[in-house]
Amino acid sequence: MGRQEQIISERLKKLKELKKLGIEPYPYSFDKKDNADELQKKHSKLKPEEKAKESAKIAGRLVGLRDIGKIIFGVLQDGHGKIQIVLQDEETPKKIIDFFKNYIDIGDFVGIEGPIFRTKRGELSILVYKAEMLSKSLLPLPEKWHGLQDKEERYRKRHLDLIMSPEVKEVFEKREKIIDSIRDFLKSKGFNEVETPYLQTIYGGAEARPFKTHLNALNIDLFLAISPELYLKRLIVGGFEKVFTISRNFRNEGIDKWHNPEFTMMEIYQAYADYNNMMELFEDIYEHVCKKVLGKTKIKINDTEIDFKKPWKRITMADSIKEHAKINVLNMSERELLEFANENRVEYKEKNWGMLVSAIFEHFCEKNIIQPTFIIDHPKETTPLCKSHREDLRLIERFEPFCFGIELGNAYSELNDPILQKQLLQEQQERLSLGNQEAHPYDKDFVEAIESGMPPTGGLGLGIDRMLILLTAQQSIRDVILFPFMKPEKKEGNHG
Repeated sequence: MGRQEQIISERLKKLKELKKLGIEPYPYSFDKKDNADELQKKHSKLKPEEKAKESAKIAGRLVGLRDIGKIIFGVLQDGHGKIQIVLQDEETPKKIIDFFKNYIDIGDFVGIEGPIFRTKRGELSILVYKAEMLSKSLLPLPEKWHGLQDKEERYRKRHLDLIMSPEVKEVFEKREKIIDSIRDFLKSKGFNEVETPYLQTIYGGAEARPFKTHLNALNIDLFLAISPELYLKRLIVGGFEKVFTISRNFRNEGIDKWHNPEFTMMEIYQAYADYNNMMELFEDIYEHVCKKVLGKTKIKINDTEIDFKKPWKRITMADSIKEHAKINVLNMSERELLEFANENRVEYKEKNWGMLVSAIFEHFCEKNIIQPTFIIDHPKETTPLCKSHREDLRLIERFEPFCFGIELGNAYSELNDPILQKQLLQEQQERLSLGNQEAHPYDKDFVEAIESGMPPTGGLGLGIDRMLILLTAQQSIRDVILFPFMKPEKKEGNHG
């Protein structure tokens, strides 16, 4: 029998003994009065060997236990922090000491009552007068000093990761604060928060391969949303002037440090605005969140200081390519761009002028953009949903913000010409039928909505997970999603 199996066997034995004694190892509730962090703050001025006037009633998971004979030290961890508990001969009732020695293990949830004091060494503690088993743990926790070292194991067993590494929980508490601060900011600016469907008969709003499912009730295929865009534009048509949604998107594409099959995106649409207004809004959101949650606009990633204070740098895609690839794409033909791309081993999806320009930008420029920067004025071939540039019809009024080599969002002066929109979506449908699985399908209902009249509109998408990666200085999208997608583990003996 291995060590793990032995521990489980011993705990199962204790479980049976508790039940024989009439002690319920999994009671229904506990009247918890105190939290660890509040006790630490409230009694911060308590001196060594001094007792507080009041007692505490607390509950949590036992994450440390040390029996040194006449005294037992434990560490109790609740949802707010940690606090030491002490069982001492002649102070703690003998039956409670025996209960701990015979039935309590690291990992168990226990309820504790007793006076508060500070030890000779200065540790705020609770002297245990009463104790109650709240949940008997059958599996041992990872070793204290090793924890979960394997990253895959950490993501797969997030509950253990949270128990062993309090800093992990802090990331997700910060995530909540960041999303709350975005909501508060937008609502203060008059935006309405709305919801859009995740199950759709026609997907759209981005170039991405969707997930497909089936609705048994109607015997029809459906798609998981890749973007809420086309529904939010319908709301602008319907009379909303400022809307946003924070939603889950589902894209059937690669998995890496920046991509997860499902992720959180915020999209914003504002009537009577264009991409210039959206640039201001984007940097306003980032600056507000930094100040509200972090208390500063400067953060350090590895050894590089990033400053999200507005205004951010603005540069056209063509000028960025000129800076990093040393060519002027605006003066080059499609054939010349293709020759340049092939000579430099640039990967491209399509051989038209605009997609080649975009591919050259991705190859030469993205990784070099460290400070927050708006890349503006993209080729028209990159999206069918954006207005043409008012000065160069080869381009569109689109921007993507970049920082630390990664795209943070996407925004347009939205196309509201129904005739042109219909034509562009029909062209996308043709590309889809020819095998481009990321092309945009034709959405008849959306086109009809635009035909009813949509005012000039600015649209903006902001990647919530990518914002979190930067603002919490994490290494991967898996570090900011509580339950990232994980490849199923192979079962022992499974050779199929």
